[in-house]
Amino acid sequence: MMAEPHRDVERQLQKIGLRRYPYWSLKYLKNVEKWSRPRYKIRTAKDVRVKTRDGTRLCLDVFRPDSKGRFPALLACSGYSKDVQSLNLPPVPWESPVFDHTVEAGDHEFFVSRGYVHVILDARGTGKSDGEFTGPYSGKEQEDCSDVIEWIARQSWCDGNVGMLGISWYGVIQLLTAAQQPRHLKAIFPVHFCGNLYRHAYHEGIPWNYYWVLENVMAVNNPKLISETGLGKKEFERRRRERLQDPDVAQNSYYTRILAVPKSRPWFADVLMHPLDGPFWRERSPETKLGRIKVPVYLGTSWGGSPEMREAAFDALMNPQLDVSKRLISWSFLAQYQLPLKDLNGELLRWYDHHLKGIDTGVMDEPPMKLLIRGTNRFRYEHEWPLARTKWTKLHLRRSAKLDPEPENGRDLPADELAHHPPAMASRGETLAYTTAPFHRATEVTGPLSLHLHASVDQEDANFIVTVSAVSPAGQKTKLQHGFLKASHRALDRKRSTPWKPVHDHTRSEPVEPGRIYELDISAGAICYVFPEGHRLELELATQDPFPTPSWEKMSSMGHLPGGRSTRYRIFRDQEHPSHLLVPMIPETPEDLWI
Repeated sequence: MMAEPHRDVERQLQKIGLRRYPYWSLKYLKNVEKWSRPRYKIRTAKDVRVKTRDGTRLCLDVFRPDSKGRFPALLACSGYSKDVQSLNLPPVPWESPVFDHTVEAGDHEFFVSRGYVHVILDARGTGKSDGEFTGPYSGKEQEDCSDVIEWIARQSWCDGNVGMLGISWYGVIQLLTAAQQPRHLKAIFPVHFCGNLYRHAYHEGIPWNYYWVLENVMAVNNPKLISETGLGKKEFERRRRERLQDPDVAQNSYYTRILAVPKSRPWFADVLMHPLDGPFWRERSPETKLGRIKVPVYLGTSWGGSPEMREAAFDALMNPQLDVSKRLISWSFLAQYQLPLKDLNGELLRWYDHHLKGIDTGVMDEPPMKLLIRGTNRFRYEHEWPLARTKWTKLHLRRSAKLDPEPENGRDLPADELAHHPPAMASRGETLAYTTAPFHRATEVTGPLSLHLHASVDQEDANFIVTVSAVSPAGQKTKLQHGFLKASHRALDRKRSTPWKPVHDHTRSEPVEPGRIYELDISAGAICYVFPEGHRLELELATQDPFPTPSWEKMSSMGHLPGGRSTRYRIFRDQEHPSHLLVPMIPETPEDLWI
């Protein structure tokens, strides 16, 4: 009885130039015949100058329908140069040698042809904009975007309704701008963003090279080393010397070079000068400002990339401070991640047609979450995170490299040992792996993972790197998730922590007492995967990332800063030290949730 109405909806989608996206349930698509359809050519105005509240002149491009009338607008802002965002490029896959992660401002041809204005802005101090660049997502950048939104609303081609567009940097700045509460901003759709900038730069206390790589691709024309003025010269020099004496930094020529000449890499030097959480990071972290957002928010994420970026969307969705209409979609990372990102165009159009054009597209009738379930390649709806029907299962570390629901029953069992040697001394890093028995049937694991580990080290600090993988009967591994912890950052924020998601207090560090056994709580991130029958789940412990591929320059692929001291790790898993991985098993799913 339902087949014919569904065919009618698909025919209507074809008439307006859309295909049925795999994240759409046809029963929730409404008024398709009224949705925006491609009917306009594009009129372009390049290098338009706009003054902000402090008089700084910013530069932007305006792409609008080549027609009389007023239209809603979508703003995109970053420091990646507006000029590369409108190149006529096909979607480039992740594995391509010319994949460019900065092409993230959105598909202007898709939206302008359907009656939207697309404005792409160079952040201050980048591209062709004036002013000083004081790092991504600065307070000034947030104010600038708010000012530009109000400028857009006053233009003769705008009907006063403004949204925002884009992923990553373009996603972070959407949330921060919304917290500024510009009067004409009506809705946002941030995709693949980070919520806590400290945890994005320091993975649970371990420095990550991402922002060094980012500085390579930013189109900065007037950078400023903000630590020097923000801390004062005396405190700046004290901290710089302290960082140079860090054993990990002292064994790394790249980091030493940056700290020796901070103005050569001003943003990454600023990152290195702030190894603890504090005002520097909170100014730029959306999670600290969610309570100020008053417009509807659609949160986009994926099952890949940085763990903090993956989980920020789930955290925001479930955060009661973000008290607005909100939705979330999560899809596969490598399988579908191509730039320009066009796979979400259908959902973006549906969201903005609803909130900027007043068309009831049905987007607000759906359950709040749509998840791509890896291993099935199907989307389904969910209502909360973690899922209410989760069966929390402890998989204990056992002898013979096993993971098992039953803990060890012996006392004083020998610990498993792992040795770390600085990369300058060793050709490879050691690992420990623990694996379940093959699953007797297809088994779904969806939700946050956490590792509760009893361990000691013989130094004052050490890095713990966790990888969770699926292993096929033939031994092929599919990496699903990563977790991290610097032992000196082990202190928990008790008010925010749960058994399935430990949250650490990164405002301080506390050296480890060598040889003492600590219970370390390590977030192993969010996972969504159906293990086929006969496959196994593997937990791997490492002290550093795999060594980069051979090249003359290692920094861009180094990942996390390796430990600079030889360190002996001991992993305890007896009756008195029940080390275990807490796993969110999903026993069953109602059929009506599947798309």
